[in-house]
Amino acid sequence: MKKSNILIALILTFFMTSCEEVVTVDLDTQAPKLVIEAALKWQKGTDGKTQTIKLSTTTSFFSTEIPTVSGAQIIVRNSTNTPFIFTESGTPGDYVCNNFIPVLNETYTLSITLNGAVYNATETLKSVAPIETVTQINDGGITKNEIQLKTFFTDPAAETNYYLFQYTYKDDLYQNLAASDDAFFQGNRFFSLSQKEKLKVGDQVTVTHYGVSKTYYNYLAILITIAGGSSGGPFQSPPATVRGNIVNTTDKDNYPLGFFSASEIDSKTFTIQ
Repeated sequence: MKKSNILIALILTFFMTSCEEVVTVDLDTQAPKLVIEAALKWQKGTDGKTQTIKLSTTTSFFSTEIPTVSGAQIIVRNSTNTPFIFTESGTPGDYVCNNFIPVLNETYTLSITLNGAVYNATETLKSVAPIETVTQINDGGITKNEIQLKTFFTDPAAETNYYLFQYTYKDDLYQNLAASDDAFFQGNRFFSLSQKEKLKVGDQVTVTHYGVSKTYYNYLAILITIAGGSSGGPFQSPPATVRGNIVNTTDKDNYPLGFFSASEIDSKTFTIQ
């Protein structure tokens, strides 16, 4: 064997063995925080009786499982103090109510008791304009070769409305979320837009429009901005922890993550043609 070939072999051996070295990353750890997913959603055309609230905790960066929380007492009350009790189902951490009564513009109060702590929040159930039609555009995007969807609705003229637009793609974890007020289209016909690249014929897309409160809209706008504008690698910290409207009345410094919302929703499933 020539000397040059021996040298190349030694260099390759060095780099191959070096790649096997285990790198340990030190990450700061904090005590788990309670995460409350309390989104009351009333689909148009349904009675809205069945609602679910989920409880979990934060976990370490490398964990593959989300810890669920059992043993909580959860009650939602309306303005007449009617109680709607959420009972833990067969799925740990999922609390279900089967007799909820949704009323537009009604104020609801959430109360969660867990391990001696009490968490409260108040929200108003907001209406949403019905979806009129979903149209497919085959020459969308900057390159004019992407499939886009436009979902049209007519915004009510007599009031200020806030919206959450959600596009969910079947068999895909990706979701497209956008929050908007009606400042530039109040009383007019407008649309939400699917922004996913590389849609193809046969893909199923579910679009959902939510009517949301101004407080929830502001919360969503911050979250979406953080999620869409993060950079610098997987270990970068978000600019700040975004607090929701749920307050730990027992210990205000130990606040939970999440938001209590109440929305009328409308949704359609569209198959790409």
